[in-house]
Amino acid sequence: MKPFAVTTRRALLARTGAAALTAGLGTLAMPAISRAAARPQFTHGVQSGDVDTTSGMVWTRTDRPARVFFEVSTTESFSNAVKLPPLDALPESDFAVKRLLAGLTPDQEIFYRMTAVNLDDVSASSEPIVGRFRTAPAARRNVRFAWSGDTAGQGWGIDETGMLTYATMAGHQPDFFLHSGDTVYADGPMQDEVELKDGTKWVNKVLIDEKRKVAETLAEFRAQWKYNMMDEHVRALNAVCPTFFQWDDHEVVNNWSSAKDLSGDDRYTVKSVPLLQARAARAFHEMTPIRYTPTEPGRIYRKIAYGPMLDVFFIDLRSYRGPNGPSMEEALTDAARIMGEAQLQWLKRELANSRATWKVIASDMPLGLIVWDNWQEQAGAEAIANGDPGAPKGRELEIADLLRFIKNAGVQNVVWLTADVHYTAAHHYNPDKARFQDFNPFWEFVSGPLHAGTFGPNALDGTFGPEVKFVKAPSPEQGANLPPSAGLQFFGLVDIDAASEQMTVRLMDRGDNELYRVTLDPARSA
Repeated sequence: MKPFAVTTRRALLARTGAAALTAGLGTLAMPAISRAAARPQFTHGVQSGDVDTTSGMVWTRTDRPARVFFEVSTTESFSNAVKLPPLDALPESDFAVKRLLAGLTPDQEIFYRMTAVNLDDVSASSEPIVGRFRTAPAARRNVRFAWSGDTAGQGWGIDETGMLTYATMAGHQPDFFLHSGDTVYADGPMQDEVELKDGTKWVNKVLIDEKRKVAETLAEFRAQWKYNMMDEHVRALNAVCPTFFQWDDHEVVNNWSSAKDLSGDDRYTVKSVPLLQARAARAFHEMTPIRYTPTEPGRIYRKIAYGPMLDVFFIDLRSYRGPNGPSMEEALTDAARIMGEAQLQWLKRELANSRATWKVIASDMPLGLIVWDNWQEQAGAEAIANGDPGAPKGRELEIADLLRFIKNAGVQNVVWLTADVHYTAAHHYNPDKARFQDFNPFWEFVSGPLHAGTFGPNALDGTFGPEVKFVKAPSPEQGANLPPSAGLQFFGLVDIDAASEQMTVRLMDRGDNELYRVTLDPARSA
């Protein structure tokens, strides 16, 4: 893969020269001229993520064993740069490195710059690479963020125009981007060309061998991430906007749970889903700027406090679930769970302790939309809803428990954001229309795909009383699995106003058309 230059909205890389990091490298300082073949390259740009008021994660990857030097500055010129101890990019992590930048100033634009020195030839140094992000505010200010999910799925890869939805989102200059899962499609092999219904062809202009088959080895799972970052629009957004990641099923294999059986799937030589999950989870943490949790290093659920008006709670509906199936248990057994007891207790505690105006629950799957484990037979729960609009059963029991807790604990201004179903919608959950009624009304917004096949819409389960306020999905005439070129690629924008603390949610398409807008007034404590 050829090296590239990532541009930002300020063109901060355009003015960055190789000489900028020649000073301060100690014993590894490079000479004026180094042999080109020995110079390390940054292969997939930069990323930042999990940014709060005083810290943020940053990430990059080299093409060989290298010592990566870091500088952090509050000015684009790096005139007041702070040099940090280097990190080593080694084969054990596929030459990826990431670190936590701590001790930052709230509501401050942060510029970070990396240079790599060849560990086999310390006289050979790379060109620098630069990224930026803004820390969360300690006081009230306007906040904007985007969310969506589903990248490079159903065989739709990087075509001539690239993953354009990323460029559309970048144009809105969000403070951060929330990726709601299906961040890669490890189970979705691609072909060079796909015949379309209108007689034209979709051409995957960029393709690597690891995307021509399902991912089984650790190297193949890592390659899923590297493929997405080969897209120029993905790299450009990454350079200027933090991404907060969560995962769902396609990072491992479609609809995975402890009940997943690959014995009849000839695409897989590795039949153990737990082994595939372990490799996928390692790749996920190596290739994204997600924070490590010392008590559970592979944990994905977490809270990010983004100033006094916003806490984001990332939940993981995949790692702790019981087996997919009917999900009709009437008691909350381990088999009936989708969050797991420890995660549910964590979420209750953090919601109760939150003092932010808005509490956003970032969910990798929707609450009331029916997602079948077996689409052909319309059977088995893959998500939460089980297709029975009666009293909560199976996985719905955990959600009922959570919603009841939110009401009884007086937790206000809870909004759910999700993706997964490959269309966009706005749902209002109303206890007056629900079979289970012990909760306060709330909104759920669905968006996606970012760059994958478009499907839907799904049927709703009435247990929690969801009402469709808006939906945009393919028509019956259009069919299913529409390519990104059909234009039905979606993302959402959330704006929180500093003065009124109102939250405005907009559902957008990749052409930057506003499809739906609603402004929510915050409830005030008595």
